[in-house]
Amino acid sequence: MWGTDPGTIALDATYSIGDHLSGVGVYSREILFGLAAAYPEAGFQFCYRPHRFLRSFREKLPANCRRFPLQEPILPRRADIFHGLNQRLPTTRLRHTVTTFHDLFVMTGDYSTPEFRQRFTEQAGTAAERSDLIITVSRFTAGQVQELLNVEPARIRVIPHGTRQRAVVPEREQIILFVGALQRRKNIVRLIEAFEGTAPGWKLVLAGSLGFGAEEILTRIDSSPRKADIQTPGYVPNTTLEELFQRASVFAFPSLDEGFGMPVLDAMANGVPVLTSNTSALPEVSGDAALLIDPLDVASIADGLRRLTEDRSLRDELIRKGLDRSKEFTWEKSVEQTWDVYRELLSV
Repeated sequence: MWGTDPGTIALDATYSIGDHLSGVGVYSREILFGLAAAYPEAGFQFCYRPHRFLRSFREKLPANCRRFPLQEPILPRRADIFHGLNQRLPTTRLRHTVTTFHDLFVMTGDYSTPEFRQRFTEQAGTAAERSDLIITVSRFTAGQVQELLNVEPARIRVIPHGTRQRAVVPEREQIILFVGALQRRKNIVRLIEAFEGTAPGWKLVLAGSLGFGAEEILTRIDSSPRKADIQTPGYVPNTTLEELFQRASVFAFPSLDEGFGMPVLDAMANGVPVLTSNTSALPEVSGDAALLIDPLDVASIADGLRRLTEDRSLRDELIRKGLDRSKEFTWEKSVEQTWDVYRELLSV
């Protein structure tokens, strides 16, 4: 069947809409529009939950795509496959289902409200149980899905995120850049404390919207002796983000828990040497192309920052390794591997 008629693929496109896209939003757009471009012979239904459906009309869709409201009992029942792009499925069973799991940090740490944790856990458990196949973005997340949601390995396929190569600017400013939501899980308070030991002249830029636990972070900035050297521009659009990547000399990402860590790859693709954690999925993603630190140890983070800010040869080495590493992760490869999962499911 698949060889002559690729069928119809419905995907939850809800998270691809908005002015402040998260990592899941970026992933959703890359997969949605990447599939439509790479497989023009297939038909796609971009499904939006009610709060995003009307807003989706602001955007022109590819010729082989149609909009569809995602509000039970209104569901794409005739689609050959429904793909939940953010560890969530409708409660009604559909023909064939695939779900992407990005992370399960909500279930493993104090990174959200109890109410959100309970809702997330229920949705993730239901999606895991009802998925014919599950895509995880790292081996680390695959292990969590197996352990926390009791999913057998035979149903899991690991497909990493991608990035895009950028022009590398040789001359940089004395900027240590962090990109991501200002939330407890990102370990920003320890990063601030470690930054206070860097030499005068260096600045810390924390680019991201406010998240769970942001009050503690903002309070720590206000009390810092280096307060004047710490900038919080909030969520920045892509053009501004690219500019920050091109200006920064160091990228610091000492997160406590990541299912992948897209900003690490983006920094490498921009030629910025990376400092990141030796836990969760971050060593898997960064390979030998980053300086790994213990995120629970301020002294370890501070020592890493000192080495990167003072040692130009180390920065140059990590820039070279990072560029090579980032080339291994492309969105085109992610799209192709996702299509292979569809083919596998429909060939059974």
